[in-house]
Amino acid sequence: MSDPRAIPGTRAPEAPGNTPEAAAPGTPGTPGTSGGRRAVSRVGPLRRLRLHAGYRWRNSGNPLLTRSRTRWESRDGAAFPAVVSHMGGMSVAYAGLPEGLRYTLEFTELQREGDGVPAAERARGTVRGHRLADPAQLPDADLVIVGTSAAKARRLPAAASLVCPMRFHFVVDIDADAETLHRRVSRRERAQYLRNQRLAQWTWETENDPELFDFFYDRIYRPTMRQSHGDRERVEEKEASHECLFRTGRLFFLRQGGARIGGALCHWNPSAKVLTLRLFGVLDGDTEHYASGALGAVFHFLILWSAENGVRRLDFGGTEPFLSKGTFQWKRRFGTRIVLPPNHFGEKRLWLQVRRDSPAVRDFLVANPVLAEAPDGSLEAVYFHDRDRPARVGLSAKSPDKYPVRHVELDAFLG
Repeated sequence: MSDPRAIPGTRAPEAPGNTPEAAAPGTPGTPGTSGGRRAVSRVGPLRRLRLHAGYRWRNSGNPLLTRSRTRWESRDGAAFPAVVSHMGGMSVAYAGLPEGLRYTLEFTELQREGDGVPAAERARGTVRGHRLADPAQLPDADLVIVGTSAAKARRLPAAASLVCPMRFHFVVDIDADAETLHRRVSRRERAQYLRNQRLAQWTWETENDPELFDFFYDRIYRPTMRQSHGDRERVEEKEASHECLFRTGRLFFLRQGGARIGGALCHWNPSAKVLTLRLFGVLDGDTEHYASGALGAVFHFLILWSAENGVRRLDFGGTEPFLSKGTFQWKRRFGTRIVLPPNHFGEKRLWLQVRRDSPAVRDFLVANPVLAEAPDGSLEAVYFHDRDRPARVGLSAKSPDKYPVRHVELDAFLG
């Protein structure tokens, strides 16, 4: 493999700037070392078992567990939320798996927001699982979305409808040296990073000091989530993050001028050699670090570090199937493949059906192309358009897997 110093900003642990004297004022622990105190559990044995069980339930890639969980959660006898959201001149109903409320329904509300648009009005109810199979028994709205298992979503009517994975993950196959992998990053993203690196002179380090975990969680991760998502933030709780990620994973820091100004906490699967990004952010969620490119630098350094440290696959985590999602477009730049999640989300789907044609509905469909399932179960990028609304092809689904693109004329689709 190539020398990491061939890539700007990549430093070995003993590199200049990783000394105690260079640490940011007030930074806890032993600065700049990959040693530090051994990370011991902060909870008792019973609590530890519960935390690990909960983490595995949310994130395990065991096929038996993911299939069993999906079957149980989408069973006919279960009671599911059914919510109708009125906003921006159209209504969207979501019914089914609860995750779809915070991932899918909230996304549709964000996309309908705008100057002068009143906040969403939600009508809430419940629906039994067996009723999800009958569209006539679902809440009435312009756009109806059902979150359920892949098998059940595929059995729902196809007219004016799409089936989409609930979420995707973005992965980098570490099958080459660092320089080759870096060249696979989009030209624009790579050039921007190299320019920013020349200005900022970032360096990179790994840490296992428990006090630095606290610093990362309290000063980097949580402020970034609040800055990015506000009241909609979704976080991994601190106790579970320490027990299930920090103690067996990898904690990284990005440094500038001696100060730790960004970082990432990753899950490490030693048997599969998969490094999964779980938590990341910049110091205090400061927009200055967004503007400097520090958050993007974290992703670049993870690729370069993985290439030099025996990682086979780097998983940048997931997002919804809408190409207009900023996270979708951003993670795609790093030479990633777009894959179904290895956890329970890989078994779950969204069924979207348009009930009523209107200018607002057409605007929404054109503005939000999707990565959907084709009839044979493969994936394709779907772009809507009509005579007055050109397809938003600038929102790319380009991937090393080269998904086909389908252009759908709205008059035909809605007819």
